[in-house]
Amino acid sequence: MTRPSLYACAAVLVACFLAPALALSASSDHPWVQFPLQKSEPENYITNLRDGDSIETPFLMKFGLTRFGIAGITTPVQGTGHHHLLVNRDLPLDFTKPLPFNDQYIHFGKGQMETVLTFKPGTYTLRMLLADHHHIPYFIYSKPIRITVTRLRTDVDPKSLVTQGVSILTPRDGETVKGPFRVQFHASGLNVSHMNVKDNHAGHFVLTIEGGGPPQRILYTNGWTETWLKPPPGSYKLKLSLVSNADPFKELAAAQPISVTVGK
Repeated sequence: MTRPSLYACAAVLVACFLAPALALSASSDHPWVQFPLQKSEPENYITNLRDGDSIETPFLMKFGLTRFGIAGITTPVQGTGHHHLLVNRDLPLDFTKPLPFNDQYIHFGKGQMETVLTFKPGTYTLRMLLADHHHIPYFIYSKPIRITVTRLRTDVDPKSLVTQGVSILTPRDGETVKGPFRVQFHASGLNVSHMNVKDNHAGHFVLTIEGGGPPQRILYTNGWTETWLKPPPGSYKLKLSLVSNADPFKELAAAQPISVTVGK
């Protein structure tokens, strides 16, 4: 029996014990997980900065990924990679060579979804780029954005900006949406990886949806950090959690549920 099968069996046992009416499914199998045609290609993006923004540092920058999974570099997993932040650098000319390690190529090989910027005042160009466990880049990257740092605050400890937990970035609580709509996950102070990365400090997202019938528990064991949903019209509660890859019975963090209304 493969590792995914073992995990699935364990997860089903947990679900049956805790909530007999719970419908459990991997994200790739769930009928509500659907993608709009215009989002057919993987894409890296920065979640909370836009081109032309002015900020003070330290600043907690968050990033996401569409249609691809995250995995720490300890275990090679097909269909996954890890984030890199390029600072004042263009895309590499040769995508067959590993990315260097320096202040202009910042690696997130543990499966991080954020970083604290501590830039001095000035103008910077930022771009996200995904690479495999050998740091060889994929053709998965964000458009460059240009930001201005107006002040470096010495009275703020960069570590104080990180509060361990998970959250749903979009949609907003109380929002009315039409499917398929994107649900963006975020983990702060925690690492996200495909379930094959059996690390005590890494986990994968699980989304529980209540409303419109039995609760649905969708497992993002492939290291995905967002989803596109198209449930039937109605009112729903979405609850996000991060479950340990090393122990499927251990919940690393959980967010407060949000309410959404799916229109016709």
